[in-house]
Amino acid sequence: MPADKRSAWSYAEGFHSDDETMLAARERAFELGIDSVSSSVATALTVLTTAMAPTHVVEVGTGVGLSSLAMLRGLGPNAALTTIDPDVEHLRAARETFAEARVPLSRIRSIAGRGQDVLPRLTTGAYDLVFIDADPESTDEYVEMSARLLRPGGVIAVNNALDGDRVQQPTSRGASTVSARNAARFLSEREDFVTSLSPLSEGLLLAAKKRG
Repeated sequence: MPADKRSAWSYAEGFHSDDETMLAARERAFELGIDSVSSSVATALTVLTTAMAPTHVVEVGTGVGLSSLAMLRGLGPNAALTTIDPDVEHLRAARETFAEARVPLSRIRSIAGRGQDVLPRLTTGAYDLVFIDADPESTDEYVEMSARLLRPGGVIAVNNALDGDRVQQPTSRGASTVSARNAARFLSEREDFVTSLSPLSEGLLLAAKKRG
């Protein structure tokens, strides 16, 4: 990346900052060895949910609840978030984050399980937004499963869609890189979706299901 573009990217990434609740969540993530969404992606999720006004949201990969909280901050009081993570310790840490943010637990359904097992059990066409930030080797599986869940106008959002800047390197053939490429290709080739890939943070893939 040219120096001027790198400078612009760095400026954009530093444009957002975490509040005390987010910082506390990041400390928990560090202690548990979890990579959480960047401040810029967290803010983008809040903007997205504020603009979309979704009522039913699914998250694959709860972590310590940082991205959950970012989305909840843009949701209306009657909206519900379903968040999925196989690690009960992660879900426990997320509940601490929600408690500190004073988010009523009635707004959140936490499911301990693998995305591959849980997503097929969710109702077809019942969700407005699916956010994916889980094991990167399975991103393409999660994306394919999530497409079924969306209502017309619904959005799939995928964090780390550039897989640490490896996706655009043809010689990179690691499992997570191939999975990220397959996820982007799957959505971009579907006629019922319109897709955008942004270099925000480590890459944010957005795909909206067409109406009509």
